[in-house]
Amino acid sequence: MSPFDAFHLPGLEESDVERWETRPLGRDLALRFPLLHPAGLARLLARMREARARTLSALPVARIARAIDRAAARLADPADPLRVAADVALPAATGLSAPMARHVLDRALLDWREPALHALLADELGDPAVLDDFRPRPARPDTTRHVRAFGPALAFHVFAGNVPGVAVTSIVRSLLVKAATLGKTAADEPALAPLFARALADVCPELADVLAVTYWPGGHEAIEAVALREADAVVVYGGGAAEESLRRRTPPGTPFLAHGPRYSFGLIGREALTADRAPALADDVAHAVALFDQQGCVSPHMVYVEQGGEVSPREFAALIAGALERLEAALPRGSLRPGDAAAIHAARGAAEFRTIAGADVVLHASPGTEWTVAFDADPAFTASCLNRFLWVKPLADLGDVLGLAGPVRAFLQTVAIAAAEDRRRELGAALGRIGAARITTFRAMPWPPPAWHHDGRGPLLELLRWVDLES
Repeated sequence: MSPFDAFHLPGLEESDVERWETRPLGRDLALRFPLLHPAGLARLLARMREARARTLSALPVARIARAIDRAAARLADPADPLRVAADVALPAATGLSAPMARHVLDRALLDWREPALHALLADELGDPAVLDDFRPRPARPDTTRHVRAFGPALAFHVFAGNVPGVAVTSIVRSLLVKAATLGKTAADEPALAPLFARALADVCPELADVLAVTYWPGGHEAIEAVALREADAVVVYGGGAAEESLRRRTPPGTPFLAHGPRYSFGLIGREALTADRAPALADDVAHAVALFDQQGCVSPHMVYVEQGGEVSPREFAALIAGALERLEAALPRGSLRPGDAAAIHAARGAAEFRTIAGADVVLHASPGTEWTVAFDADPAFTASCLNRFLWVKPLADLGDVLGLAGPVRAFLQTVAIAAAEDRRRELGAALGRIGAARITTFRAMPWPPPAWHHDGRGPLLELLRWVDLES
């Protein structure tokens, strides 16, 4: 069984390690990682702080972006050993099919290239040089007040494993604001972040000692106590008891930036349901459902379809089912975690039982558990069991969704809307008032732009502290 080193720990010494652990991934791959002594982690973080003060804090942000771009270029090269390792490890670690894992990685890499990074910096900061020196305020350059932005000296990131690439994106944001960065990977996706860290260390030695990535079992409080104590900012993906535990143990005054579980859904207006437009729109909906096997916070749980178009909501559900069936050939769904198949069978069974009882429910399903589209005339918001299980529900008017989405308003993320532009703006404003963070199209739904306001917050701005210089 071939071992894969699922860590990047600069300057690691054997005395820092309590023990080495190996976890099998399928028949041909095993993850290898060190379980650090708390004192060993403390020494590592001290070295990272020193390296940050020596190198990273003085590097121009444009040079950091260039180094990130070169690391991404290595992962984009199908012949590079790091990309070869990613193509093997990602499907084994995440359960995604190999075609889906390659598709997701290729698309995620675009956000780590120089054009996307410069666009992010300009969008968030106006003048990215505020990370390097005092600069005139971009909005009022003729004033005598100058500003400079500082990121945390050391940021501790705790990653979730539902979507490959999110961990690297979080690392990239952290490095752009010149923070030494410790990343704890998730058991479900421990591979890509260490590979990125390795690539970055190879292409830019100045950054080799300011980024550390590793795994330890969740809830290892002795290790986490060191990371939480030493960090100047804590960034957590995921939710539930783990997030609350970390929040409770984070020292007062340390910024705690959480990106927890979210619900996303779609709205389709009657004007979009013409006979010539509906098939392409169904393809876009199916792609948004299939990507990441519906595990992303931007993945739609359900789609509300307005009545009165040339294509009825019931007919549109059938079109989505056909599109998912075709996608299964090109981007097959991956393997299921324990309990996932049972959840799909239970949701299908409940829909079938309601049909037998006389409810207006139509189930479209693959012979296996690969995909499911359930048309249900009951408009109540219904969370999906995921893994390509989509609810399609009719509405007399799209505005009715405001009351239906109320119970999940605190957890709303992305809403895709296919409708006339004036209706999109009106609905977008109303949905924003009740909690939605992003209004988009179905085609763009799976891939937010790098500068999107993640959970309603600026991805760089939430990490920054500003200093005014008055003359």
